[in-house]
Amino acid sequence: MADSRFFNNQGPFTLGEIAERVGAEIADGADASLRLDDVAPLDSAGPGHLSFLDNPKYAEAFSATAAGACLVHPRFAARAPAGVALLLANEPYRAYARASQLFYPDEARGSDTFGEPGTIHPRSVVHPTAKLGAGVTIEPGAVIGAGAEVGAGSVIGANAAIGKGCTIGRNCFIGPNVTISHAHLGDRVILHPGVAIGQDGFGFAMGLPRHEKVPQLGRVIIQDDVEIGANSTVDRGAGPDTVIGEGTKIDNLVQIGHNVSTGRGCIVVAQTGVSGSAKLGDFVVLAAQVGVTGHLTINSGAQIAARSAVIHDVPPGQKYGGVPARPVREWQRELAAVKNLGKRRKPGEGPASD
Repeated sequence: MADSRFFNNQGPFTLGEIAERVGAEIADGADASLRLDDVAPLDSAGPGHLSFLDNPKYAEAFSATAAGACLVHPRFAARAPAGVALLLANEPYRAYARASQLFYPDEARGSDTFGEPGTIHPRSVVHPTAKLGAGVTIEPGAVIGAGAEVGAGSVIGANAAIGKGCTIGRNCFIGPNVTISHAHLGDRVILHPGVAIGQDGFGFAMGLPRHEKVPQLGRVIIQDDVEIGANSTVDRGAGPDTVIGEGTKIDNLVQIGHNVSTGRGCIVVAQTGVSGSAKLGDFVVLAAQVGVTGHLTINSGAQIAARSAVIHDVPPGQKYGGVPARPVREWQRELAAVKNLGKRRKPGEGPASD
């Protein structure tokens, strides 16, 4: 079970309540009034727990689970142990995510870290011209600048700094040590500890006798339901704005350069860097350690494999990989050809050693 010192469980819930929340079908013979106390993995779940099976790799664990109930695709229902109530769902993992949110809503939206929700701590600094909505939490050491606005229900974590004029929407979570300047955030935005939003873009007119700094006069616009992982950075625009589209999820240690725009629902994984003025369409996926050159477009639905370098535009819906990135099948053929080349031997040579 989750440690109650850190996680606030809102259960129990009945099987029927969970089915309604996640859009699952209660299998024949299951009792809708069955009370479940928590969620748990297949191998550690007990009679009061809800678990799930999504990956066939864990089918054996499913067959042996002691869970009280399980979310599962209909094709695996016959493998359930006796006594396990089934909730049938075409996407069991998504259904499990929604069930987990039911038990642990604070973890889905972010919650205070100090332990005094809904209060403004006396050791925070809020400028007299700042505006705070109802139920805002301001933790110790946080600073809210002149004219800044924080929407109802939002949490500003310890030692966070919200710059003058910035606006933060409703029910946002701004983690400890986050810095925000020159930025406007929508509703339900989550910024994990150490995120930096709105600092200068990396803009210099290079030359002798010195590189001249180009004032960065744009902003950062973060739309609703964006989540940004710890120690990631989003530079403000040089003139146009940097825009992070609705529902985009950014992992830890990601760098987003000035003037970048992403569409809706993008996924950007750890240690990726997106250079200035690059544009991502809707639902683009950049796997870990991808590098994106500036001033190009990765069109909607494209997916880029880990550790790839994107130096040209990517067409919609395509999968690219490699250095430089090219269509995945082409890249894989090249890798196979190089591997086979390394195995070739000259005539008369003995067998290759292990």
